[in-house]
Amino acid sequence: MSGFRLGVARLLVSCSVPLFDAASAWAQQPVPESNARRTMTATRLPAVDMVTLDGRLDEAFWSSVTPATDFIQIDPANGRPATERTEVRIAYDNDALYMGVTAHDSEPDKLIRFQMRRDQGLGSDDRFMWIIDTFLDGRTGYFFEMNPSGLIADALIGVNGENRQWDGIWNGKAHRSEIGWTLEIEIPFRTLNFNPNSDTWGINFQRTVRRKNEETIWNGWARNQSLRRMNNAGMVTGISNVSQGRGLDIKPYGLLTAESSPGRGLNRTTTDTSAGIDLFYNPTPLLRANFTVNTDFAQTEVDQRQVNLTRYSLFFPERRDFFLDGATFFDFASADEQENNFQNDGADRILPFFSRRIGLSASSTPQKIDYGTKVTGQIAGQDIGLLHVRTGEEDAFEGEDFTVARFKSRLFQQSYIGGLYTRRDHRDGRDVSHTAGIDARFATSDFLGSENLQTNLWMLHATREGTTSGNSAFGGALIYPNDRWDGRLDVFEVQENFDPGIGFVTRRGYRRYTPRLEYSPRPANHRYIRQFQFGGGYDVRTDLHNDTLTRTVDLTLIQVSLHAGDFFNIEQSWNHERLDEPFELNDSITLPLGAEYDFARRKYVLQTANRRVLAVRLEHEGGDFYSGSRAKRVMNFTVRARPGLIASLNSEWNRIELPEGDFSTRLFRLNLETQFNPYIALVNLVQYDSQSAVVGWQSRFRWILTPGNDLYVVYTHNWLDDAVRDRLVTLDRRAASKVLYTYRF
Repeated sequence: MSGFRLGVARLLVSCSVPLFDAASAWAQQPVPESNARRTMTATRLPAVDMVTLDGRLDEAFWSSVTPATDFIQIDPANGRPATERTEVRIAYDNDALYMGVTAHDSEPDKLIRFQMRRDQGLGSDDRFMWIIDTFLDGRTGYFFEMNPSGLIADALIGVNGENRQWDGIWNGKAHRSEIGWTLEIEIPFRTLNFNPNSDTWGINFQRTVRRKNEETIWNGWARNQSLRRMNNAGMVTGISNVSQGRGLDIKPYGLLTAESSPGRGLNRTTTDTSAGIDLFYNPTPLLRANFTVNTDFAQTEVDQRQVNLTRYSLFFPERRDFFLDGATFFDFASADEQENNFQNDGADRILPFFSRRIGLSASSTPQKIDYGTKVTGQIAGQDIGLLHVRTGEEDAFEGEDFTVARFKSRLFQQSYIGGLYTRRDHRDGRDVSHTAGIDARFATSDFLGSENLQTNLWMLHATREGTTSGNSAFGGALIYPNDRWDGRLDVFEVQENFDPGIGFVTRRGYRRYTPRLEYSPRPANHRYIRQFQFGGGYDVRTDLHNDTLTRTVDLTLIQVSLHAGDFFNIEQSWNHERLDEPFELNDSITLPLGAEYDFARRKYVLQTANRRVLAVRLEHEGGDFYSGSRAKRVMNFTVRARPGLIASLNSEWNRIELPEGDFSTRLFRLNLETQFNPYIALVNLVQYDSQSAVVGWQSRFRWILTPGNDLYVVYTHNWLDDAVRDRLVTLDRRAASKVLYTYRF
């Protein structure tokens, strides 16, 4: 231990030397900005003017529109003017909002624009982002972004976060020239919900110059805030007398499939054709209704494989469009889970509503969805979400009905108090489960002047046949999420019979207490280093008699983030664990009930910037593991050979050595993307993990014919790595072609 302490001391001293060579040890906070919000004016286009969407901004009217300019740096020089000029112009006609963006660049040949596929993350690229708060409520709105290749991405923003799976119908084009790059954007008013009696919206813009990792923003440059905080936005005025249409979208689809499962005894290939329809209707500007019939999710991406060396179920996120649309309206305060240590033996997820439970039987067999209906939005100042889905009979499994009701009553500027109810039942009336809950979120961005502070409180109760007590869960969190100091305290209890019928719970019958604090100073004017991070947490889980089950102390010994975008960190943890049930690590090793273990582990991470042609992430973690040891290595390589051509290889290797036996696990993931342009992409994903011994391949082609109209061709094939026959054996394969078209009224 003395050697460890000496090594850490040497490391901290060596990393600190360059900081204190500077005239000022740490960057001081900039002078607080004014509370006044910037305002710009949208210009109405004369009837004779038409926009040709090509990204060039060569229509005469653009020169008459007054731009928003004078962006301010968030990073690296917080509060100083942007080093590259950005101009944003807004115009509109009866049917659409138009934006013209000029992103001047002193070195246009160094623009970084790898991504083209819709909704891909732009952490590697130059980009322009903007948000629109159509109701000027400082809470909800729309997020959009583009890059110099013309990629478009969007999301819905709510109090509890954002939903990036939302695909709004809009379009944008990019053009590169000797002055930098320009964007020309068209957002139909039918895509946005807004109050037609108000001519003022919230709006804000942010630009990334990736080679400098410079982030600049139009309104509000405090690091504790962000573009996605609607209360931080400026305003655009002058939008009036426009058409929202009837608020009705009709989206039929046609589907052709062919599939077989020889590995499961179904050698014959079966083909099928089907059709369905989705309807979207806005009965008021604040309310949106969805209705789907004969729902199919053939175009959905497959889950990414995970290796599970914990005692608890893995969590896979929802990927189906119907459930993702408006998902933030159903969020509950308990879902804001805390992954408190790097070893993380399964983040404690307490979700009273988890939509992936819909369409799966108790044995995880897929079930057909006959129909679904959903209403989300605002009524009389209250946020509401209503959902009802019926699944069809599938072989021996009866159909089920799922119902969810959610409301949030707004308090102050960023807070709410709400309630949730869910019901799941078979159509014969047996095994009905109910879950009811209340929650509250109290948040401010004005604590101590300009700091963020948030408190979550929640309580849930679930009932189902055969249980009469121990059916509740409750807890709270105090969160201080800021740039220099970031801390939180979570306290909650999950009783032994708590089982939300349409929810997800990692474990039951325990209490958890998790304080954590991080300090992230920024050195002043350092040539290479942008930010440090030091931190630690204490995590205790007890049973309901307050006897300790697990105890973890974890430290971020150091994390260094460079201006170039690279970073490395070193973490250390000390763990104590008592098994409250036998733990089956694999088919031949089971650790006994009541056994207690103490183990220490250390983790090293090195990651290069995503803007590089070759981006690398390396992880090494080693130390004790229950009665023995575990070594873990993760290697991720991403090659961006040219814009639109991206290959990544991810691997994870674990070696476990115990007195009870030794074994290894392996996981490989190869992803090949060919993005022909922002509208056509082919993605191939190949995965293998040794726990299932299954090789999976999905090839997914998407052609956005026009915004809102799509063609998908998807092929999926799974093989078993048969050790007995020493070859790959086909388990199942499926091909699907799906066409979707949107009619707007």
